[in-house]
Amino acid sequence: MTTSRIDFYVLADARENGRAQFACRLADKVYRLGHTVYIAVASEARASALDDLLWTFRQDSFVPHERYPVTGAEGSPVLIGVAPPAEVDAQVLINFTDAFPEGFERYERVAELVDAHPDVRAQSRERFKRYRERGLTPETHKL
Repeated sequence: MTTSRIDFYVLADARENGRAQFACRLADKVYRLGHTVYIAVASEARASALDDLLWTFRQDSFVPHERYPVTGAEGSPVLIGVAPPAEVDAQVLINFTDAFPEGFERYERVAELVDAHPDVRAQSRERFKRYRERGLTPETHKL
């Protein structure tokens, strides 16, 4: 599989939980469109928080998900983990880290989450450049 699309979703502010809320909304939308998702997070603490938030971010929402590595039989369309694993066959990678996602080529689409925090913006600019250096044309969506 090769990556056909890179999207940078730029939030207007730097609310404490803004990127996490958007990650949940995006995972919900992608899941409802019938795609599989891997959400890469920077730490086990963030994975745990996002796991909890996916159950509560919207009252009428249900996003079947589990933490990676999976302890039972795989089957959830949404996985959350600290690093994108080679053996997960997801279509969409949501990068909820500030690092360039090594192995991003395994996914059809990559979603980068950016808020207005200066450090987050600076790191996202570096990732944007790295994608372009690889011949891709990322799209920016200001929210």
